[in-house]
Amino acid sequence: MQWTLAATEQPPEWFIQAVKNYTPASSGLYAAQLLWQRGIQDKSQLEGFVNYKTYQPASPFEFGEEMHLAVARLQQARNAGEKIAIWGDFDADGITSTSVLWDGLGQFFVQNIQLSYYIPNRLKESHGLNDSGIDNLAKQGITLIVTCDTGSTNIDEIIYAQKLGIDVIVTDHHTLPAERPPVSAIINPRNLPNEHPLFNLSGVAVAYKLVEALYQTLPDIPKHPLEDLLDLVAVGLIADLVQLSGDCRYLAQLGIQRLQEDFKQPPTARRRPGVGRLLELCQKSGDRPTDISFGLGPRINAVSRIQGDASFCVELLTSRDVKRCNELAEDTELANARRKSLQKDVQTQVAHKLTQLDLSTTSAIVIADAQWPVGVLGLVAGQVAQETGRPTILLSTEVAEEQGSSTSTALSAQGAVGEGEDEEMGKKTPHTPHTPSSPLARGSARSVNSVDLYQLVKDQAHLLHRFGGHPFAAGLSMLVENIPLFTEAINQRLRQSLGGKMLTPTVQADIAVTVADLGKDLFLELKVLEPCGMGNPVPKLLIQNCWFENAWHRNQQDSQGKKVQYIKTDFDIRDDSSRNAFPGIWWGHYKDELPIGRCDCIAELDYNTFKKRYEIRLIAVRPSANSLLTTQHSELIFDWRNQEHSELKTQNSTLIIEECPNSWDDLRAWWKRCVYNHQQLAIAWTKPHQQPPNQIWLTLVGIAKYLSRTNQLVTRVQLLDKLGIGDQTLLMGIRALKYLGFTLQRQDNYLRISQEPENASQTQADAAVAKFLAAVREEQFQREYFAEVPLSTIVAMVNSQ
Repeated sequence: MQWTLAATEQPPEWFIQAVKNYTPASSGLYAAQLLWQRGIQDKSQLEGFVNYKTYQPASPFEFGEEMHLAVARLQQARNAGEKIAIWGDFDADGITSTSVLWDGLGQFFVQNIQLSYYIPNRLKESHGLNDSGIDNLAKQGITLIVTCDTGSTNIDEIIYAQKLGIDVIVTDHHTLPAERPPVSAIINPRNLPNEHPLFNLSGVAVAYKLVEALYQTLPDIPKHPLEDLLDLVAVGLIADLVQLSGDCRYLAQLGIQRLQEDFKQPPTARRRPGVGRLLELCQKSGDRPTDISFGLGPRINAVSRIQGDASFCVELLTSRDVKRCNELAEDTELANARRKSLQKDVQTQVAHKLTQLDLSTTSAIVIADAQWPVGVLGLVAGQVAQETGRPTILLSTEVAEEQGSSTSTALSAQGAVGEGEDEEMGKKTPHTPHTPSSPLARGSARSVNSVDLYQLVKDQAHLLHRFGGHPFAAGLSMLVENIPLFTEAINQRLRQSLGGKMLTPTVQADIAVTVADLGKDLFLELKVLEPCGMGNPVPKLLIQNCWFENAWHRNQQDSQGKKVQYIKTDFDIRDDSSRNAFPGIWWGHYKDELPIGRCDCIAELDYNTFKKRYEIRLIAVRPSANSLLTTQHSELIFDWRNQEHSELKTQNSTLIIEECPNSWDDLRAWWKRCVYNHQQLAIAWTKPHQQPPNQIWLTLVGIAKYLSRTNQLVTRVQLLDKLGIGDQTLLMGIRALKYLGFTLQRQDNYLRISQEPENASQTQADAAVAKFLAAVREEQFQREYFAEVPLSTIVAMVNSQ
């Protein structure tokens, strides 16, 4: 992993002072550096960036004639009493888009009578319109479809809908087709110049602009203010990872404010009790963009990833029924817990398969498995791509055939893909006919390092059944038999485009800070940059020459208290700048993955609403270049084995270990204790005098007979000391005793041993005793080894994890 630090050009003093007006509790220097390096370099830009009240949003009618056409068609539908269907999508942007139109158009059309909505099933259907869904809407008497977050390239399906007497209004933000589709209107910011303030709108924001235009055209009809939709707009915008500039940033700022205001209300008084309950379940308060990107967004996305059908999420976001919303929020939370568990399982399996690849000769990673659930492959592919620095394609071969997809749709593309948005599979190629006897593999691809993944996949269209996406992400399916050819072809193509260069995973920090800098003041200073997103990422902080203490990990639990196979490590971080430690978390990692000794790390500063504390969220960590433990010999570990060291025992700064270990884990545990307490470690054991294993077994049997006869109690520690063995070996000895008729019962911290007639066969007893003797011999061998192992080996091994 290559680490880089962004160029830290010192901003002029007048700019630092201007920023300080917004950060009165701190110098404003860090925020000024970040804003300056991100292109905010004059006072008017700064004011518009920080204070949304000074920003002048664009009119919805800047979409031009298309917006006028859409409003006119909706007015016509209202006057004629037509039935309208909203056609949404199953990701967070699509669900919030549908919800905005459901609430917004619901002011002009009676919900569930004139107005309905349809969300495709992620596991059975593609993104976008499809013929079978259109057939169902025609049977219900629908005469107008309003799409959101989808539809721009569904030419054939739009023509099919027209044949059935259904008009289509498209609201979308994905790639446009070469020619305007035959629709009543198409509202898509890709029609605008790149520099236009509306150009980066996500699907939910485009849907909002349509509702805004309708509010302005028919101002006397709506009963609820337009601003009530802004919280949903913020959720979709931030979850979709679009560039938060122009109107995107303005709408997100307003929406987060609405989200926070509603959450502060009692549950029964909230406008959106479902959103409030979801925030409670993920222990957020709705005042941070990360509450969406790490809280609401993943949970909304998880429903379709796990269940396929995410239709109930619209009810969750829009219903006022508190009881019903609580039930739906619990279902959503459980789906997310299941998603985490599945994602971790697949991640572990992919990591194992990666060990079988030679990454030095692999430019693009392609891995397939019959057991992988399709819904989480994009998430895992993104993680692998980041860790390896290589485009990654993960395929599931369990899918026998695709259902619900149209027979032929044009290419489609989406905005940046992360936890908040998945790729489209928009194009069905004619080159690979699919029959039940030729099963399909289906999966997701993610890219890094500016590799145009979409073009890479598109170049192999002749091997694919269906594909679609954009430069950073793609969805694809192909015949299972084509996977080897596809893998070889894209690797060859990528090697050619790279000119023989190898890709390297990179992570960039924005500013360097110390542990003393961390806390409320720095948090509030950096909050000036929020909401963060594409083009304005959360500041990454480089902390050098630090170390970790009090690390512990645990499995997460779902809302029913069941363990989820998803790990979180808690820790304290220290450096020489302060006597005080600072708390932090590392999602998806075990505590043993933290390096021992001095480190460098990259992290984000956050506020934990649940624990009411400031903390860092670890992004990357590595041993520090100047760590003493990276050298072959260490001044922090002394070798006093078989030496007289009684005079040195008075040194409080040294932890002296006189007990010979029998595993590296024991040594690492002692070393961690030294690091935590700023102590040196002295290994001071002598060569052990060990009894023969048979004699230890006879001693254990003798103790058991004595205790059963006298009815005395014994502790585990007493047994270990008397026998000179470890915990696991003692456990095997106790099992062997059971075959001789001994039973053991716990009484608080003591053991009671009694003897009854033998029931087990002699063969079982002999096997159990043999296992115990083998364990004793292995333990004794390890102690003999540690009595003589070189200090240089000890230094290297304790520093290896």
